[in-house]
Amino acid sequence: MVVTHYKDLIVWQKAMDLVCLIYEITKAFPKEELYGLTSQIRRAAVSVPSNIAEGQGRKSTAEFRHFLSIARGSLAEVETQLIIAVRLNYLGKSQFQEIMDIHEEVSKMVFAILKTVARGE
Repeated sequence: MVVTHYKDLIVWQKAMDLVCLIYEITKAFPKEELYGLTSQIRRAAVSVPSNIAEGQGRKSTAEFRHFLSIARGSLAEVETQLIIAVRLNYLGKSQFQEIMDIHEEVSKMVFAILKTVARGE
């Protein structure tokens, strides 16, 4: 089956789930973090499905690989910011684990697609 639209990619759908969860949990972050950690983690999370979509929409394997690589970087950024949130006691360990379960799933999918795309060239 050939994917003709990024919305059909399960990795994009899961990345959207991650964004929604990040937005939900960051509502409870201190108000003074609105323009700090809250904003930063939300932007990084939004970057993941956005780059998957942009890469798939470019229709070039090299560009798709490039944007998937950016999405991987954004996932690392999200993980780092979540660890900071835990260390600052803005996020509980169970919430952290819930987010990381989805994060890990998205990360594995992005890596798998990257490997597949690299083999296809």
